[in-house]
Amino acid sequence: MHSFGDRLQLMVKTFRRECHRVFQSERTTIHGADSMLMVLQLAIAEVNKQRGGEFKVALSDVLMAWKHLLLDKLHLPPPSSARLENYDLIREAYESFLKGSNTVDLVDVLSTYKQLRLVDLDPEEPVSPIQLFEFLSGNMEVPELPDSSVPSTPSSKGRPCSSQVKVAMRRVFCSYLSLLVNSKNDMALALTLDVPSRALGRQAFTDIKHAARNSNNSLFLAVTSFVRTIQLGGKGYAPAESDPLRKHVKGLSDFVQFLDNLEEILGEIPDPSACGGRLVSAIRAVLVKGRSGGEAVYAAADETTTELKERICRLHRTQKQTAAGNGTGVSPARPRAYAVNHATAFGGRDTVKVLVALLDEEALSPPGPNKADLLSEDQPVLSGAEGACVLTLFRSPEVSTGCSPEPLRNRVQSRLDLLKPKSRDRVVRSQFACTYKDEELPLNRVLDFPSTSQVPTCVHPAPKPQTVRGSAVEDATTAEPTYDCPNKSEVQRGAALEQRSGNAQNGGGGPGGRKKTGIQMQSEGNKRKQLDPDQHGRSENEPPEKKQPTRMSVKMPGKNVGKASGKKKLIAGQGTLTSFFRV
Repeated sequence: MHSFGDRLQLMVKTFRRECHRVFQSERTTIHGADSMLMVLQLAIAEVNKQRGGEFKVALSDVLMAWKHLLLDKLHLPPPSSARLENYDLIREAYESFLKGSNTVDLVDVLSTYKQLRLVDLDPEEPVSPIQLFEFLSGNMEVPELPDSSVPSTPSSKGRPCSSQVKVAMRRVFCSYLSLLVNSKNDMALALTLDVPSRALGRQAFTDIKHAARNSNNSLFLAVTSFVRTIQLGGKGYAPAESDPLRKHVKGLSDFVQFLDNLEEILGEIPDPSACGGRLVSAIRAVLVKGRSGGEAVYAAADETTTELKERICRLHRTQKQTAAGNGTGVSPARPRAYAVNHATAFGGRDTVKVLVALLDEEALSPPGPNKADLLSEDQPVLSGAEGACVLTLFRSPEVSTGCSPEPLRNRVQSRLDLLKPKSRDRVVRSQFACTYKDEELPLNRVLDFPSTSQVPTCVHPAPKPQTVRGSAVEDATTAEPTYDCPNKSEVQRGAALEQRSGNAQNGGGGPGGRKKTGIQMQSEGNKRKQLDPDQHGRSENEPPEKKQPTRMSVKMPGKNVGKASGKKKLIAGQGTLTSFFRV
């Protein structure tokens, strides 16, 4: 007569052998008693939130719904206590979670076994519904699993290791292995996303959950799609800058990179025992990194690693013996010819079979004695920050209270502040500053560089030096009409000096000469008044000019007297400036 544990294992093995006839995926994983209770807690909290409440649930409601759910699925008489108000919605949410994560519970395994069993080979009912109900409720005394009878190594003895920490550590190990088998398992991703710490807390998990819901994908596929798009998508296919997952690029990349390393180990090592040992050792290395040997987490990781390695070796030997006989062994994960990772699937197929058998044994473990420790938000600290409670992770950080968390005016003002251009420090600009894309120039820059319509004109331009063949009076009359009085006075003064020296060509003696001398006296006064504006308009960097003496050299008769009067009294650069404005 087989024990109850052996009959449970027979039921699960038959399910694995024939599940490809019912399920689309052959990597469907099984939830044990504790995992089923955690999924039910999430379903009740989700229904409470949809009904206008918060994402919370009382422990008494979970236990009551747990009892009704087991009896309802096993087709047993309902209990005397009344059902919850939204029990139908809770049952629907529970089944939807299992279907979306490609998982089943033990009750589904029993019902599938009855449909798919072979009449000639398999017993009609290895486990009765009442026995399974008692087992899942924790009311049946079940002997320990065979793997627990394996003696532990001496190195793991004598170190402090809490039972609660060890259970949580074992759950993390199995969750990582479950992601290698079934990447749609959202519960496994929730338990491993921030263990060890990757700065992926509640906000990151909420953003992942929203992204998965918008794309109608699993959590793991949403994470990998985002990371792959960042790494390989290029500029045209990169996620938008407003994507909430961009705030968690580093943590998500580390998580995907670690799982890629595990996938490489799975595909490269053909021996299942060696491959399983490498996988467990890699998970242990990342969990104990930065911890001392005396911590409870370090001791729990060492003990869990040793036990899992021994169980993997034992399962591999059992499967080889079964395959050597006429065998009804498990054959999951059949690689398809059109699969992208066809070679990897073939290379890790035997290892995947061993991992599936290991996870099935974990699902057959008896439930924990204390339901409050399992469902409480105070979980043991494994990642260095806070305990990883599934209910806390699935709860959004923004709790709905029926009103806006912030007044509308404050939200609008904060949005406007984000849209304002950020002020940048002024830097020394190069000669290519005109090519910079900068904000508008300040007012002083605009005034310093006016437009062409604001170009100032020369008030007192100097005469253009030229050779005058006629008399000084003709030079004054032929000057351009735009010139002002100072230039005319210079010409008149030169003419007067020539008349005094007797070098005038048209006759200097007569009353006309003395009349011109009076005009010369008046022009000299005007010249003194206009010297100051000319000097004031001179550049500050130019040195002051030396005043030239006013005496004129006596010219020889017959020589041209216009050259001396035209080249005299010119400020440095005045001729060039005058010619520029003439253009």
